Amino acid sequence: MKHRAIGAVLFGVGGLLLALAAGLVFVVTPALAKLPYDLDPSTSVAEATNAEFLQINDGSIKINNGTLKSTVLVTPLAKETADLTGDLDGKAVVWQVGQTVERVDNNQLVSAYGAQLALDRVSGAAQEWNGQWLDDTGEQDKGIKFAGQIYKFPFNTEKKDYQIFDRDLRAVRDAKFAGTENIKGIETYRFEQVITDEPLNLGTDRLTPLLATFAPGATDGKVVYSNQRTVWVDPVTGSFIKVREVQKKVLTPNVGAPTTLLNADFAYNDATITASADRAKDSRDSLRLLSVYAPIGLVVLGLALLVGGVLVGRRASAAVAAEARHRADAPTRVEEPVRGADPATDEQAESDRQGGPLSDEIPPASTNWRTDEESTVPSQRPAVDDEAEKR
Repeated sequence: MKHRAIGAVLFGVGGLLLALAAGLVFVVTPALAKLPYDLDPSTSVAEATNAEFLQINDGSIKINNGTLKSTVLVTPLAKETADLTGDLDGKAVVWQVGQTVERVDNNQLVSAYGAQLALDRVSGAAQEWNGQWLDDTGEQDKGIKFAGQIYKFPFNTEKKDYQIFDRDLRAVRDAKFAGTENIKGIETYRFEQVITDEPLNLGTDRLTPLLATFAPGATDGKVVYSNQRTVWVDPVTGSFIKVREVQKKVLTPNVGAPTTLLNADFAYNDATITASADRAKDSRDSLRLLSVYAPIGLVVLGLALLVGGVLVGRRASAAVAAEARHRADAPTRVEEPVRGADPATDEQAESDRQGGPLSDEIPPASTNWRTDEESTVPSQRPAVDDEAEKR
């Protein structure tokens, strides 16, 4: 019975471990593969050397050359996230994003923008939210409609095309999967988005000063925008490991020659790439531990305990069966009567001991070789000696 109990305990614990492994895969891991509410702020820096860019300072509009540094700061907003309602409650987080572009040589500000938006915690895509806004002109545009991927790709990114939101166009464009590439020990998925000579929707307050400066005789014009954007994504977490944008903006007046307002090749610097890769490794290690290694270990241990429980139970059952067979095959031992238990039996036993009713008819065996007067020992000599003595 003891071995049966041990087998039952082993079997039960093994089943519990298998259930725990399933819980890690189907419950815990999906809960972790989401943007956390307590995400720390992060900064990314991209640089563009030998850039050509428009700079406006104190009413002076000029085209300059030099190295530019773009800094993007992402800050999760806990209060705004907690205030989300409806379909966004529990399914989205609110981020505030700010970007500045500065000249490296003198730290002068070239451009800046700020934004506030809601992102789906799993897909990383922008969600429709009445609190979103974008400010890249000095005034918040609350009518902006963010969509698609902006600062993050989905957890478990697939090898397929996605849509990336472009701030200048205020719209999404396709980003095609272009292959894999190892960056800082992470096999990343590379996505490419190509925007070619698309007109920007600029108000007259922004277009008129440009025409007056670079095409005085023009009465109308447009700014066309091109961008070859390449994003290297960690497929496990959806984090950006590296980003490169080759941007170009050209003022095309109806009279006069076009003027290049921006021609810059921005790319994450090495410090940003390293920091992005390290954060992704930490996140993916945690996910892999709970979604792969821990479940596999629990399954192996659980199966071992199940098998052990079955074997111990079978051994216990076999031992019980063997003992039962042994008892069935053993001869039945007849118990001798206990003296004094039955008076009739005791009387018969005493009669047998004293000779019983035949003792007067059959003398004891010893009387066959005794005389009336004394006992003699029969002669042990051979019979031939007796005959010689008679003669």
